[in-house]
Amino acid sequence: MSRDRLVEVQHLKQYFPAGGFGKNKKYVQAVDDVNFYIFRGETLGLVGESGCGKTTTGRTLLRLYEPTDGTIIYDGKVIFDKQKKIAEDMMPYRKKMQIVFQDPYASLDPRMTVGDIVGEPIDIHKLAESKEERYDRIINLLQRVGLNSEHANRYPHEFSGGQRQRVGIARALAVHPEFIVCDEPISALDVSIQAQVINMFEDLQESMGLTYLFIAHALSVVKHISNRIGVMYLGNLVELADSYELTMHSMHPYTRSLISAIPIADPVQARKSKRIILEGDVPSPLNPPSGCRFRTRCPYATEQCAQEVPEFKEVKPRHFAACHNLDKCN
Repeated sequence: MSRDRLVEVQHLKQYFPAGGFGKNKKYVQAVDDVNFYIFRGETLGLVGESGCGKTTTGRTLLRLYEPTDGTIIYDGKVIFDKQKKIAEDMMPYRKKMQIVFQDPYASLDPRMTVGDIVGEPIDIHKLAESKEERYDRIINLLQRVGLNSEHANRYPHEFSGGQRQRVGIARALAVHPEFIVCDEPISALDVSIQAQVINMFEDLQESMGLTYLFIAHALSVVKHISNRIGVMYLGNLVELADSYELTMHSMHPYTRSLISAIPIADPVQARKSKRIILEGDVPSPLNPPSGCRFRTRCPYATEQCAQEVPEFKEVKPRHFAACHNLDKCN
């Protein structure tokens, strides 16, 4: 894994209109001032509970949603900057940046054969000189994800969830991308299939030199596949560190609660471990709390937490956190 940054986002914001007019117009603050970078060849995991903005971050990064504000840098080139009014044409970058969607049932066109689904990006980007080359590419891609040539003429409804997700992965690989956003790619699959798909992602990364943003809500899965992990809560990034460092020496109270929920196979260890249960419910992103967004559920919250937004800063080498009271938590 080289140390140059392939993808970087600075102060990324994504607000969705939610009714009202003029001064009373309301917005869902799905992603609010998020900063991170991903090194070439690494996997950055992004975790958090449902509705925290993980998927929106991934889609905004690819500009499937136009960002409300912020900067997106790909391979050293600014492809979006709201303040400087830079918005590059994304067509050349679609070959380099791809996505594997969460739902293998909704993300494949039921009227297209698997061969045409995988072949569509090849056609759009004119990557095949002839029909024979196109066919060979499609078969090669299907075999790469554990399917075979017979599957090319079938329709999505003839496949299981795991097989459909493999088709989705083959489609993403069709343009030889460098970077893939994996948007909860195993959450809709049976547990028995999840490990196979995770292993396939790792094998593909090794053979094709891929870089991943791996989004999931199961920290145990992310811990296995990621080099570094970022934790999101209500549109904010609250902690980011190397995978081992984050799981063994987490600093933010929200991260600690997530880690305490990871099931432990050893019954003796499981009885010794203490589950950290958070009070209350996640506030609405329509009207998030002032200051620190986690303060309404945090056992260490003070008056300062209500008044000031905590800075997302490097607390230890390569370990970032956003909290006013890290000394109390640790």
